[in-house]
Amino acid sequence: MNGHTRDELLAEAIRLRRQGNPEEARSRLLNLAAEHPGDAEVAYQTAWVHDVLGLEAEAVPFYEGSLHGPGLLSEEDRRGALLGLGSTYRVLGRYTQAVGTLRQGAAEFPDDGALQTFLAMALFNTDQHHEAMRILLMLLATTSEDPHLRQYRRAIEAYAQNLNATA
Repeated sequence: MNGHTRDELLAEAIRLRRQGNPEEARSRLLNLAAEHPGDAEVAYQTAWVHDVLGLEAEAVPFYEGSLHGPGLLSEEDRRGALLGLGSTYRVLGRYTQAVGTLRQGAAEFPDDGALQTFLAMALFNTDQHHEAMRILLMLLATTSEDPHLRQYRRAIEAYAQNLNATA
């Protein structure tokens, strides 16, 4: 492709996506993915641009390839791919797969509030309301800077474990 290296072509496609030209980025990434079918980073970036364009179904195989292919993603890209795939499964109504993927992400990255939040949404979609609420309450209790909420942190954390508890 124009004598440019894989890294240069990938960087250019990422730049195009960031600058608000996802269609051109998609075109370039599809070409790059065809030339480098086992490249996890190219697959991840290709999935991402499909999501940006609202092409969730087309994003799935690229996300899956980025996570399960022979190449390895950086830790940050793996985090993003797990969140992206889980969220995409959820948008497509594939709730069980969303829960599985997001659980894996939350287990690998327990301090990632976004993964926990998307997991809670997927759990809600699978009628696991108690667990979804527990996750969100714990996240709120441990991350909120609201001074009024902070003074009730211990109570919120206790109720998060058993929402049916009474006095």
